[in-house]
Amino acid sequence: MPTRTRPFLRTTCLALLLGLGLLALPAAAHVIDADLSKLSRTEIFWTYLQLGFTHILPLGFDHILFIVSLYILEPRLKPVLWQATAFTVAHSITLGLAMYGFIRPPSSVVEPIIALSILFVAIENIVITRLSPWRLAIVFGFGLVHGMGFASALTGLGLPRQAYFGSLISFNVGVELGQVTIILLCWALVGRWAYGRPWYRARVVVPVSVAIGLVAAYWTVERLLA
Repeated sequence: MPTRTRPFLRTTCLALLLGLGLLALPAAAHVIDADLSKLSRTEIFWTYLQLGFTHILPLGFDHILFIVSLYILEPRLKPVLWQATAFTVAHSITLGLAMYGFIRPPSSVVEPIIALSILFVAIENIVITRLSPWRLAIVFGFGLVHGMGFASALTGLGLPRQAYFGSLISFNVGVELGQVTIILLCWALVGRWAYGRPWYRARVVVPVSVAIGLVAAYWTVERLLA
């Protein structure tokens, strides 16, 4: 085996193992260990900020993979932050609409579409070689769907009547902070030093996208059959 192919194979195997390893992680749920009626508005704000953050890190495995998929194709901070902004605006819209009862998306439809959105971006990363302007529109559309997924989680917790709008906003801010954290971690671990190298696409973009795509395909089938 040529020496130059060994790092690629090692990277591919590692990415696949890490990605598929997510399948073995146990499901987790949000828990509020406090009587919201006894909390001040400030305490409620911080409670839902933390819930929004933990909905992404460490509980939101599907959302983590989606953000990583967005990042690796064009790992400079400015392009991915634009995508993250489009995603945030979109999921804020549907999250608000769902929590106020204007839309009632069934989780049996939303969850498979979320998995498909991850699969789509992973495949796109493999097929195309550079970021296209129209990806913002795609990310916005998928953000609308992911917002419905956020709503499903938040509905189970409920929102305190005395700070309904504020807690909704703080949850959204927490989600955004979680997403930005993922982006910054990816940049520090990979993008800052690996992007622009001649081997970046072959050893990072393709194997990581393959691993993510396999996980997303598994989730899609699992959620459709659930």
